[in-house]
Amino acid sequence: METPGLVHGEAEPFSKALRSLVNNRLYSDVRFVVGQERQEVFAHRCLLACRCNFFQRLLGPEPGPGVPGPVVLSTVPAEAFLAVLEFLYTNSVKLHRHSVAVTFGLGLLQERCIAFIEAHSQEALRTRGFLELSAPALLLLLRSDKLCVDEADLVLAARSWARVGAAVLERPVAEVAAPVVRELRLALLAPAELSALEEQNRREPLIPVEQIVEAWKCHALRRGDAVRGATCRRRRGTLPREHHRFLDLPLK
Repeated sequence: METPGLVHGEAEPFSKALRSLVNNRLYSDVRFVVGQERQEVFAHRCLLACRCNFFQRLLGPEPGPGVPGPVVLSTVPAEAFLAVLEFLYTNSVKLHRHSVAVTFGLGLLQERCIAFIEAHSQEALRTRGFLELSAPALLLLLRSDKLCVDEADLVLAARSWARVGAAVLERPVAEVAAPVVRELRLALLAPAELSALEEQNRREPLIPVEQIVEAWKCHALRRGDAVRGATCRRRRGTLPREHHRFLDLPLK
């Protein structure tokens, strides 16, 4: 609703001017060291704090005395972080499969990122950015019915993601994968695929044994509701298998 007497200037020059300040040392009063490459990124405290609650909490009400040290965000890919800054500064950003990420509680940007990955699932799974996703971000993706990818490929991608995390964090693969693997829909796999997964899981634990047992129960009873506490809905990219007709669940 228009406010009487309010005059609007042109949006494009305003957006262009603010975009020129993204990662610009000019007038910047906060520095970030981002990603494993420790890339230095310059920003402006007041703009970040007024645009995003995450940065408001992170940066605090005002800088301390002296020259403030950099804020280290070593687990955030630099390209994704710069995309977030561009969105905060200009209220727009061009997403592509190399930089898309779920970030900093920005609801609208998060929705756009998820929609982008849903539409470009195969390409996104092959990027370094996917391997660097946080567990909460991957969890959101695995809960989606709209991913254009088959479940067998998702299992492989989840294993690759967990291996990278395990190497970085020096923790077992199964421990790193624990927050997300419950969202893998194993009942969608054919019996031969499930047997192969079970054998690989013995050699390199990834998925809880009871989760695999629940998938076998679904096959044995030939009923989708046999998988209690888990989903067996087909995703947009799920390839058809003979047993899917017994799930009695429509394709989303």
